Amino acid sequence: MSLNFTPTTVDDLDPERRPSVALALVPVFAVVLFLGVGSALLGFDPHVPLLWSIIVTGAFGHYLGYSWDDLYDGIANGLLMGLQAILILFTIYALIATWVDAGTIPAMMYYGLELLTPTVFLPATAVLAAAVAFSIGSSWTTVGTLGVAFVGIGAGLGVSGPMTVGAVLSGAYAGDKQSPLSDTTNLAAGVTNTPLYDHIRRMRTGTVIAFGLAVAIFAVLGLQTSGTVPTGRVSEIQTALAGTYSVSLLVFLPLVFTFGLALRGYPALPTLVGGAIAGVFTSMLLQGSGFVPAWNVFLNGTEPGTGSELVDELLATGGLTGSAWTITVVVAALALGGLLEKTGVLAVLAHRLSQGVRSSRILIAGTGISAIFINALTAQQYMSIVLPGMTLRNLYEEFGLDSDELSRAVEAAGTPTGALIPWHAGGVFMASATDVSTLSYAPFYLFGILSPLVLFAMVLTGFGVPMQHRSEAVQTAD
Repeated sequence: MSLNFTPTTVDDLDPERRPSVALALVPVFAVVLFLGVGSALLGFDPHVPLLWSIIVTGAFGHYLGYSWDDLYDGIANGLLMGLQAILILFTIYALIATWVDAGTIPAMMYYGLELLTPTVFLPATAVLAAAVAFSIGSSWTTVGTLGVAFVGIGAGLGVSGPMTVGAVLSGAYAGDKQSPLSDTTNLAAGVTNTPLYDHIRRMRTGTVIAFGLAVAIFAVLGLQTSGTVPTGRVSEIQTALAGTYSVSLLVFLPLVFTFGLALRGYPALPTLVGGAIAGVFTSMLLQGSGFVPAWNVFLNGTEPGTGSELVDELLATGGLTGSAWTITVVVAALALGGLLEKTGVLAVLAHRLSQGVRSSRILIAGTGISAIFINALTAQQYMSIVLPGMTLRNLYEEFGLDSDELSRAVEAAGTPTGALIPWHAGGVFMASATDVSTLSYAPFYLFGILSPLVLFAMVLTGFGVPMQHRSEAVQTAD
């Protein structure tokens, strides 16, 4: 992702329209209240609470003196930051549908049920997802392709969907954070003026610790799920798959083609488009679909009739048009984030954070907290990297900290945690791609939970902190 966005700072704000800290918290509290009450208590989908939040934040901006054109510019900037995510969401829905129709995902399920057991399934899933994400530099592509198949394999082995998705996400984000091909890894290095491989090396210790703990916990969970496979379920699923699709190694051509493009360094969006087109042609060549029916699957999704209710449910997809619910949530959330940025709310709160910093330990921890906070308010992982990365880098220089400390903090806390937030672009995508709700998989998305916790623990103890700041970290902790 190329950086063409410069966040608003306090100095950029018109003094007559600059909100105080107390005033800036008003729309923030409104967002928290609406999402909490609307979603948790009233049972609304996120759309309605987000609309309420947009209205209140827009009215807040009008109160500060911003015109409609000013507010519209803020919304447009928010959408522009998330445009790539929106386009990927459209594409991944179509890709999943074409891969089901091509037999690619059914074949992955078929062979996976033969090779994996309940005991090793969760840790093996996490490790394999990490390897793939590291190789191609995309957590979203990993989840949208392998993740969908793993959910089906897990269902056949008696492993719950939330556990499976948690393992896939843990591996996908851990591998993505260490990949030099990852857009967020490059973005975190870019906005903090850090050499890419210095940034990757600084993240490595925390990533290994967090992912290692996650894999160990998944191994324990795997032992608890062993022996729970219902009698005949694996055979039933494989029979239904083989009776409906031509299952052979040739149906993996879309997978090989897609990952081949990714490994050659093609960006995520054209790679996924190429994968979807490969799925269409594989469906025509190997599954006997006609030209029009294959493209109708691309548009409208699949409704398989395998004779197994479980398999039909796992392989039913919405296609391109099925992305409407997801896209509207993301658009509303991005619009809200753009308004909060335009009205100076985020700039004022970031400035207040910088004023409260008294030590390098507090600075690093505060950076991580701000990345999570911005994730929740803007629904965009790019914003969680760009805003604190560009706002706080002068402060890191004042404290004598290297830029890779800043890049590590924003990515360790910003990139993985988005998938834990139901209205965040990452959370919405992961839930829609895997058909498991964000709140259901969140307790098992161990890397997303552990990555920021490990960052905070390292700062608290001084482990991984530069030598000249280590004594200060430990003394402050005491």
